[in-house]
Amino acid sequence: MQYLLLLYVNEAGWPNLTKTEQEQGMAAYMAYTEALTKAGVLKLTNRLQPSSSATTVRLADGKTQVLDGPYADSKEQLGGYYVIDVPDLDAALSWVARCPTVGHGVVEVRPVWA
Repeated sequence: MQYLLLLYVNEAGWPNLTKTEQEQGMAAYMAYTEALTKAGVLKLTNRLQPSSSATTVRLADGKTQVLDGPYADSKEQLGGYYVIDVPDLDAALSWVARCPTVGHGVVEVRPVWA
């Protein structure tokens, strides 16, 4: 079964880290991605540009509105994702527990329709 792991972080925190802390953070994500790859469960992953680069589209009064920026202000923003293929939710949660994001953000786990 495929699961989408949505990584939510406070993107304003990244620039406040030292260069060494940023390098350690990137190394942690690279190691996590490598572990998923070696286990044969990784299907897709990518980082997202900052939420300020988002464009939001909605329908209001029958008219399309296109807005710069994310839909809602929140403490944490969607910063990236992984799609993994594992037997069940317990296996997905086991991988999520190893994800660096859980140390400074939130990971939402969603099953993908087959």
